Amino acid sequence: MMEDHNVLGGEIEPCGTDPVTGFYRDGCCHSGPEDLGSHTVCAVVTAEFLVHQQRVGNDLSTPRPEFGFPGLQPGDRWCVCAARWLQAYSDGMASPVILAATSSLALDIVPLEALRELAVDVPADPSTLG
Repeated sequence: MMEDHNVLGGEIEPCGTDPVTGFYRDGCCHSGPEDLGSHTVCAVVTAEFLVHQQRVGNDLSTPRPEFGFPGLQPGDRWCVCAARWLQAYSDGMASPVILAATSSLALDIVPLEALRELAVDVPADPSTLG
């Protein structure tokens, strides 16, 4: 696992523990060389996002116990692949994101402006977003 920060420049905050998310299943959107999908965007999944992902071949709703994956429900917080989130964004189906829990490594794929547009953790003083 690589040390990284969130897209706001601080320490990555936990994304979700019910279900436990993250490529490393540590509740955070950390990444490393073995994470080929860059599971770095902390999304609060919506029904529309889940339907879109299933339609493009990324079924996040169906439980896969053999992989310890419970299947997601609307409202779950999950570290999603940056490219998949960007694809949904381009299609107008992206879910909201938690900036403080989204890895700065996501910025290699997703523009910060796109993430900011759907942020649900905007601080009281938005000018601190840089």
